[in-house]
Amino acid sequence: MEGFSNKGYMNMSMLRFTTAGSVDDGKSTLIGRLLYDTKSIFEDQLEQVKHASIQKGAEHINLALLTDGLRAEREQGITIDVAYRYFATPNRKFIIADTPGHVQYTRNMVTGASTADAAIILVDVRKGITEQTCRHSYIASLLGIRHLIVCVNKMDLVSFDIEAFEKIKSLFQAFAKKIQAQELHFVPISALFGDNVVSLSENTPWYNGGTLIEILEKIPVNNFIANSGARFPIQYVIRPQSDDFHDYRAYAGRIASGTFSIGDTVMILPSGHKTNIKSISVYQENISSASFPLSVSISLDDDFDISRGDVMVKMDNPPLISQEITLMVSWMSEKPMKIGDKYILRQAARETKAIVKSINYVVDVNNLNQFERDHLQMNEIASISLKTTQPLVYDLYKENRITGSVILVNEGTFETAGAGMISA
Repeated sequence: MEGFSNKGYMNMSMLRFTTAGSVDDGKSTLIGRLLYDTKSIFEDQLEQVKHASIQKGAEHINLALLTDGLRAEREQGITIDVAYRYFATPNRKFIIADTPGHVQYTRNMVTGASTADAAIILVDVRKGITEQTCRHSYIASLLGIRHLIVCVNKMDLVSFDIEAFEKIKSLFQAFAKKIQAQELHFVPISALFGDNVVSLSENTPWYNGGTLIEILEKIPVNNFIANSGARFPIQYVIRPQSDDFHDYRAYAGRIASGTFSIGDTVMILPSGHKTNIKSISVYQENISSASFPLSVSISLDDDFDISRGDVMVKMDNPPLISQEITLMVSWMSEKPMKIGDKYILRQAARETKAIVKSINYVVDVNNLNQFERDHLQMNEIASISLKTTQPLVYDLYKENRITGSVILVNEGTFETAGAGMISA
């Protein structure tokens, strides 16, 4: 692309977003359109798509064929969690998490959306808001995705009727209040012909918003994490024990949120020891401060008994500490969860054991109804309460997606059994 330089490209911000839509809503076509219009397709790929489109008797290039490889693998019975697509504009880099949306793939969608900054919810203008629309939107909101972009697709099939678009917009806004969605964007599009995807369409003179790509370029990335309380889960204690670094001790990890600077007074949790930061380094370079999501090593003025799983925090905004937590969990195991079951719990850099105290309620993700049951099955989402053998240092998931999330692991098989978001 014109105007690109390697240095500028490397320094561009990256947005992760997920896509969700019902069958035949045009999700594959939209992804293909984004790749095509941003010139992110190799010429040989495009030629193959053109040839395949002609063979299938299509009147236009079938951009959905760019993602048909994933569908073919599913039809062959191969298990696939998430497919990732990459593209860029002169202003930003993007990663698309292309996730399946059926109820039996709820766990797959949770996996793909867990690191996303935005979610595209595709709606067929002729079908309107469906159960799958509600399910996808609820899961996205549950996972803390703050920006939902509702793309009302196939507007060409209703002659770009403003009333059809406004009806869906009104219905979705009413539903969004139930799931406490934060930032909503609505775009009338035709993924097949590219209207309002990368370029503004002459067919929608009544639409005064930006194109889909313009909205994606302007969404802030991880600001709420960078600006929240400073958290540094310790992953490794560095003790070289060499002549050059005889008394050196530092603590390595990835900053989960906030900023740390030399001279800051910090507290080590759960012990509660207080000290000051002596130095911060990235590999062999000393720096004066570091912010999320940088991986660094930090040395302190005082030596304490600090180990993997402890958390370094600043004094102004301390996290929560408890051995009893409540969380929303997406169950991923074929073996049902029952009250009294024990699991390995992984949270930030800490690993401990946990027991299921209660299953508070199970959510019907199609209509958001809650019901009581004594077990949890694969692909279901529920509120549960756990008790751990060691104290957890954590934040609520809505405030920090890194320190507020947990993974439950089967003790016998070590498979990932569930992914949880701490709510209390």
